Amino acid sequence: QVQLVESGGGLVQPGGSLRLSCTASGFTFNMYTMSWYRRAPGKGRELVAYISSAGRTTSYSDSVKGRFIISRDNAKNTVYLQMNSLKPEDTGLYYCKRIDYDYWGQGTQVTVSS
Repeated sequence: QVQLVESGGGLVQPGGSLRLSCTASGFTFNMYTMSWYRRAPGKGRELVAYISSAGRTTSYSDSVKGRFIISRDNAKNTVYLQMNSLKPEDTGLYYCKRIDYDYWGQGTQVTVSS
């Protein structure tokens, strides 16, 4: 079955960077668009970015455009989210997701605070 394991979160100061990873199993990874979502405290899940199956197309929410970069390594069944110039409002639980499949992993916590 589909499994997604996120990692790389942590506590970082404003202006800092983090790189999240998500390793997938249970499906043919290179056939599917993958995405990153986040849920800030007290809010619903927000689509942050997605990347097409071959990595040729990416898209970002306005709140992270120019600061975050989504990428993937199909040989490693892994999707990444490079987060730069982090702000306190980026704090939340980050999840990766196969765009068409309703399965959520455990997520990885990102906290941006001084």
